Amino acid sequence: MTHLPPPGKGTRNPSYLVTGWNGAVASEEQRCSQIGVEILRENGTAVDAAIATALCVGVVNSFSSGIGGGGFMVIRPPSLNSSTSASDTLLPSAYTSNPRCTHPISIDFREAAPALARADMFTRDARPDDPEWNPARASKVGGLAVGVPGELRGFEAAYHACGGGVSWARLFAPAAELAREFAVGKELSRRLNTRISQWTGGKGGPTLNEWIRDEDDWASVFMREHTGKDGRRDEFLREGDIVRRQAYGDTLERLGRDGASAFYEGDIADALVETTRAAGGILTRDDMRSYRAVVRRAEEGVYRGRRYYTGSYPSGGPILRHLLNVLDGFDDFAEAGQTSLTEHRFIEALKFAFAARTSVGDPPFIHNDKRLAEIPTRKFADAVRANITDDRTHHLAYYNPQFDVLEDHGTTHMSTMDQWGGAVALTSTVNLIFGSRVLDAKTGIILNDEMDDFATPGIPDAFGLRPSPFNYPEGGKRPLSSTSPFIMDHASSDAVWLTMGGSGGSRIFGAVAQTLLNLDWGHDLASAVELPRVHHQLLPEYVSVESTFRTDILDSLRDRGHNITLFDINVGIAEVQAVLRDEDGKFFATSDSRKNGIPAAF
Repeated sequence: MTHLPPPGKGTRNPSYLVTGWNGAVASEEQRCSQIGVEILRENGTAVDAAIATALCVGVVNSFSSGIGGGGFMVIRPPSLNSSTSASDTLLPSAYTSNPRCTHPISIDFREAAPALARADMFTRDARPDDPEWNPARASKVGGLAVGVPGELRGFEAAYHACGGGVSWARLFAPAAELAREFAVGKELSRRLNTRISQWTGGKGGPTLNEWIRDEDDWASVFMREHTGKDGRRDEFLREGDIVRRQAYGDTLERLGRDGASAFYEGDIADALVETTRAAGGILTRDDMRSYRAVVRRAEEGVYRGRRYYTGSYPSGGPILRHLLNVLDGFDDFAEAGQTSLTEHRFIEALKFAFAARTSVGDPPFIHNDKRLAEIPTRKFADAVRANITDDRTHHLAYYNPQFDVLEDHGTTHMSTMDQWGGAVALTSTVNLIFGSRVLDAKTGIILNDEMDDFATPGIPDAFGLRPSPFNYPEGGKRPLSSTSPFIMDHASSDAVWLTMGGSGGSRIFGAVAQTLLNLDWGHDLASAVELPRVHHQLLPEYVSVESTFRTDILDSLRDRGHNITLFDINVGIAEVQAVLRDEDGKFFATSDSRKNGIPAAF
């Protein structure tokens, strides 16, 4: 698990809760939330707003997402017989004329492994005669780390399913304009200027992104013109400085005009393939041309009388369903509120969820249908719950993981709702900060390093667990993800109540579940998102706890045998963006302060 910085002395970032009667957008960047709301004002659907918002985030927070990446999306169309949705005659043609927009759907636009990928590609044996071969680095940095980008095919599928309130070109125009000139925001500034020592409690020293200094194409975008004695730029951009990504703006404008296929075929695809292969990759034109988003009926579950919708494997949706099934089976869990016992039970349920996660992967490739179907069932949850002991925690073997626990990273999330009762939860990523660090100068596109989310064959770890063969690289396969876009209905009607999701890699589905618990415990939406969280992913064997968590509960958890590690709540490790619509039809939107997010509504 990523080493986390210790608690800092600074105050919490400001939190925002906005309201409206016609629609709302929650994202990690105020400018992008506002762009989404402008699309809603123009009769755009929740899908339209989500796409425009995501394209914007890919510009201003390019360290976490962009069209060189991929992700997952859940779409919940309006309910025609709901008291908080418009009548059939008032619905726009985007909803009434498309037979695919009659039920909740999930869209998998996760990056796929190139056709030439193989299971041992990131092992020492892959290049035994190369003394400089560093397989751990190769899966993260450079062309070999790049998976086939899926974002635009995903947006295309969503637009054709439940979008079209405004033109495709209209969705791209704001992001294209921003790319040509925008001011550095708080989060981009933080990512550029955070020093490695800050993650260990020290001061000074190099930044986390020191490598940018040595890459002219990157330095010209993300560093000031001032140079040091060695003639290189020596100052990273800070909040308020101007970024100009002219090539990326031109690319976005063209894709808005010519459609998603212009990305996957023709000179844009050629440029991405050439740049990736020059950086040591195996991406081909056939990989680009053959990529398809996967559209499925959304996974459904019921939690405390409310129906919800989430994604399918290889997303974290089925694991989130399992976690909620376990928690839902405790009779007094919601009524009890936050106590040492409810927190202990949550941590134990989370550990069992991560154990289950070690034996899943991309369904077409793992041939383990029985196991995949079993995990999100009530029967499986009942068996897990019976093994949760209220007086103590246990060591690793008790939870019966089949393979090693693999961490995933990064991401951005946005949640949207429109005036007709449509809702979207969209999570996008390039994986690690700035993805593979491969930037195509012709198009301005930053490419993902999603190949790092696959497991690598190897010797057992210190606990005797081997990497999961269900998640080894293979041509066309999509790596396992913790991404958990989530939409929930009202208990008293079939109208949408809540849409949310998170960023933060392996911590996503736990953060989503804790936000839902906080709502159960009577908190408003902003408090539900902002309250300090816990995280345990089975390995390593400790509970990560955000600073400001209740000390009385922590003391009780220690008495039960939990190993507690505190970290800075402002670090931005797991962030939730959420929109809620109450029974009167009023919208509430909140963006997680951990990533300096600000929502918008009207």
